[in-house]
Amino acid sequence: MKYLITGGAGFIGSHLVKQLLEQNREVVCLDNFNTFYDPKIKEKNIAQATGHPNFILIRGDILDAKLLDKIFKKYKIKKIIHLAALAGVRPSFVSPLKYVETDVNGTICLLEKAKDYNVEQFIFASSSSIYGINKKVPFSENDNVDLQISPYASAKKAAEVYCRTYHHLYKIPITILRFFTVYGPCQRPDMAIHKFARLIHQNKPIQMYGDGSSQRDYTYIDDIITGIMSVLDKSFDFEIFNLGNSETTSLKNLIELIGSLIGKTPEIKKLPDQPGDVPITYANISRAKKMLGYQPKVPIEKGIESFIQWYQNSFTGYEK
Repeated sequence: MKYLITGGAGFIGSHLVKQLLEQNREVVCLDNFNTFYDPKIKEKNIAQATGHPNFILIRGDILDAKLLDKIFKKYKIKKIIHLAALAGVRPSFVSPLKYVETDVNGTICLLEKAKDYNVEQFIFASSSSIYGINKKVPFSENDNVDLQISPYASAKKAAEVYCRTYHHLYKIPITILRFFTVYGPCQRPDMAIHKFARLIHQNKPIQMYGDGSSQRDYTYIDDIITGIMSVLDKSFDFEIFNLGNSETTSLKNLIELIGSLIGKTPEIKKLPDQPGDVPITYANISRAKKMLGYQPKVPIEKGIESFIQWYQNSFTGYEK
C-alpha cells in the first residue's frame, strides 16, 4: 500500500516520511518546494529519505490535475495525508487569494482524486486557528467554528467544509486533524520558537506583539506524528480530532524559557497586537485520547530544550 503525503518535504511532512519509512511503508511525497521560505530547508528536510527503496519524491503542485492523475494511476494510491498548504496567519492578510487557491482549491483537487480513484482514507491537516476567538476553553471538536479572524483560518475552515461535503456525497473516509502550534527540530524559520531562538542567539531584539499574556498550546512534533500514525492504522467514516498538548504557555514565558536555555537574556521590543492573533489556543484532547489512544508526552520545557539542542548542533547555512 502506497501513502501519498502532500507537503512531505515540509516540517511536519518530513518527520512523517521518516516515521513511515522506518516502519517499511511505501511513501510518495508530493511537494512544490515553493519560496514561502528558503527551499533549501525543505531539500535538507527530505534528504534523509532520498534513495530509500520505499520513497518516491515528486516535485509538483497539488493544483496540477494532470500530474495528480499520473500519480494516482501509476502508484495506486490508497491513503492520502494532505499536509500541503500556504501557512502563516499574518502573510494571509497580504495575499488572501493565494490562500484560497492553495488551501481551498488544492484540497478540492485532492478530494476529486480521492473520489475518482476510490481512496481508502483521506487525512486532512487543519489548524487550531479555525477556532478563532472562541471564548470557550479548552477548544472542543464540537465547538462553533464560525469565529475565524484571519484569511488563513477561514481558508482552513472552508477546506474542512469541503471535506465534509465530499464525504457526504461520495462516502470518502475522511479524518480531519486540527494541529495546535507544532514545534520541534526542522520547524519553519518564520515560526515563533524558531524566530525567537535565532534572534536571541544573534543578540537581536524580539518583537513581542501585545503585553505577552497571549497563550498557545504548543505541541511537540513527535506527539503530532504519533497522533497521525494512530489515525493511519484505524478506520473512520468521518471524524475530527484535536491534536495538541492540552497545556498553555504565555508568550512572555515562552520567550523567557528560550532565553534561559540559550543562556542569554532576551531583548524585547513591545508592539501593539497584530490583526489575526487570537488571545489563546487550548486543545481539549479527550476525543483523541478515547478514540486514538493519543497521549502527548513532551512538556514544553523538554520540547524547547530539544529544539534548542537541534538549533545549536545542526543548524547550518540558512540563518538570516
